[in-house]
Amino acid sequence: MKKSISILLVIVMVSAILSGCGIKKSNTENNKENTQTVTDLHSTEKVKDTQSTDKSGDTGETENMQTSENSQTTENAQATESSQTTENAQQTGGGDGQDNAQTAGKPEETNSNFAVPSVNGKLHVKGGKLCDAKGNQVQLRGVSTHGIAWYPQYVSKECFASLKKWGANVVRISMYTYENGGYCTDGDKDRLKKLVKDGVRYAAENDMYAIIDWHVLNEHNPNTYSDQAKTFFAEMAKEFSGSNNVIYEICNEPNNGASWGDVKFYASEVIPSIRDYDKDGVILIGTPDWCQDIDQAVSDPIKEYDNIMYTFHFYAATHKEDMRKKLKAAAEAGIPVFVSEFGISDASGNGQIDIESANAWVSLMDQYGISYVCWNMSNKDESSAIVSKDCEKTYDFTLDDLSQEGQWLYYMLLTHMSAETN
Repeated sequence: MKKSISILLVIVMVSAILSGCGIKKSNTENNKENTQTVTDLHSTEKVKDTQSTDKSGDTGETENMQTSENSQTTENAQATESSQTTENAQQTGGGDGQDNAQTAGKPEETNSNFAVPSVNGKLHVKGGKLCDAKGNQVQLRGVSTHGIAWYPQYVSKECFASLKKWGANVVRISMYTYENGGYCTDGDKDRLKKLVKDGVRYAAENDMYAIIDWHVLNEHNPNTYSDQAKTFFAEMAKEFSGSNNVIYEICNEPNNGASWGDVKFYASEVIPSIRDYDKDGVILIGTPDWCQDIDQAVSDPIKEYDNIMYTFHFYAATHKEDMRKKLKAAAEAGIPVFVSEFGISDASGNGQIDIESANAWVSLMDQYGISYVCWNMSNKDESSAIVSKDCEKTYDFTLDDLSQEGQWLYYMLLTHMSAETN
């Protein structure tokens, strides 16, 4: 019975992807049509496991600073890449970018494997690829929390279990550093650190990887609070050096004039505080202009440290063909790329949903085995929130509880997991 349901879900998902889900319609029509599709299939059932198993806080103000700046990268080119089904080409990528530059970015076959810490162990970077403890290339796919200062209710074992059932094998725990309630401003440091540590443990209990995200945004330059970052990451690395599920993201989105030189200097300051305790944990490093200028890391990579990757972010309704070319070029250059945040709305985290562009992005990331994490796990009244604004539940969601992005994400993750576990 479960196998039949799995096959039916995959068929429905493929049909939904190929149809493009009506992206040229209004948001209202899209939501109505998409909700009808999923409710016809599942009615009010809970989202079930078929196998066995930004941008700001409640103030709603801090993201506006980013919107106008981030929108400058909007491209008018329509996506010309094929929106092939998301279960195709289970290939892998990533890596340290220092060796195998000739071949590291080429698509390669990998084991059909839903990567989890209990099987794949601690991850590392080798030859431009993200690999497991045995050297097999892996791809992580998952979900990012919103700012945990504002939405702490989603940092729970039960919430992460729900995401795991969808097909997520990584959760990103986002802790803002500057905004109202931020770690480095007026936030409760002890409370925030506890939420991060609890989140890592909840992920481990669900056999998932966890990204500890130092969520730089409206302070623009990560060096602004580098001393606090060093202390924070030293504490986290000391706490989790013996864990096999932790990834460190040392700066979310350098922006508004923060240069690649600034980021490299910041990395040289913060990485040693991690390496003092965790000698080989994977470290993610942000790139300038809201993690869009990955080409600067390609031309001038950090060579002093192993097991590092560079982050790239996109929002599908704003970032189209030109940005996909940028990511493709980085992958083919052998640079170790990790998409630690993406959405299918516009660059503000709100506005129009673009499913055709989102599917093109997923096809590209799958082609090169690039890991990716979707923004955001909250019920905030914005397009990129996965949960509908009127839903107060924090786990055991029905499809009716999810936003349009949430429904798309559910089907996309489930399709991938079904392909890998079958």
